Amino acid sequence: MVHFVGAGSGAVDLITIRGARLLAQADVVIYAGSLVNPELLKYCKEGCQIHNSAQMTLEQVTAVMEEAERAHQTTVRLHTGDSSIYGAVREQFDRLEELGIAYDVCPGVSSFCGAAASLRTEYTLPDVSQTVIITRAAGRTSVPERESVQSLSAHQATMVLFLSTSLTEQLQKDLLSGGYPGDTPVAVVYKATWPDEKIFRCTVETLHRTVSENGLTKTALIIVGRCMGGEYLRSMLYHPGFRTEFREATQ
Repeated sequence: MVHFVGAGSGAVDLITIRGARLLAQADVVIYAGSLVNPELLKYCKEGCQIHNSAQMTLEQVTAVMEEAERAHQTTVRLHTGDSSIYGAVREQFDRLEELGIAYDVCPGVSSFCGAAASLRTEYTLPDVSQTVIITRAAGRTSVPERESVQSLSAHQATMVLFLSTSLTEQLQKDLLSGGYPGDTPVAVVYKATWPDEKIFRCTVETLHRTVSENGLTKTALIIVGRCMGGEYLRSMLYHPGFRTEFREATQ
């Protein structure tokens, strides 16, 4: 059996209870060493085989899983955050299905959730934005033209950009030309929820300068949107004049 486990956003105690239990039971662990906090490996039992996938190809990862399956061992594939977002897991699922190896998925706390917690920000504020766009700037991995940052910017929704910290010169141009006003708040969160987390606040028009001056090139999220501003409407959910199935209106 292979368990795909989301490691969480960085802090060791933000892995799920299920994820920690699976790590403790695993005979083999393949972890994304370029992004996963290595302190999580302390959950592993003595004698567990540990492989760093940052130094491996898909074929090598699959071979380790296949060998463990032949030996009737349990494997944990430990991905950063939640594996459903930029986790490159679909190709692993397909290969395991071809080989007839059973697998399941344990979700994790994505770094975009960890960043919101660190920023003390609600992405979906009434009358500000009710949509969160999770995307990336085009780099060595292309992005479909219909999903370009420039085209998505027209909505002026809350936007969370992964894997884009080294591309901020063009990113800033695309955000501005796409529709975000230059004074739109931006936060760059380096290693969200890790012990060495850092937060840099700026605006769309100062994004590239902020990232460059602070030497940020990777392991950071960029959050764009007026959800980080001070103006919004009160939610009706807890308004005394709003009736729900659990509570009558009192005004």
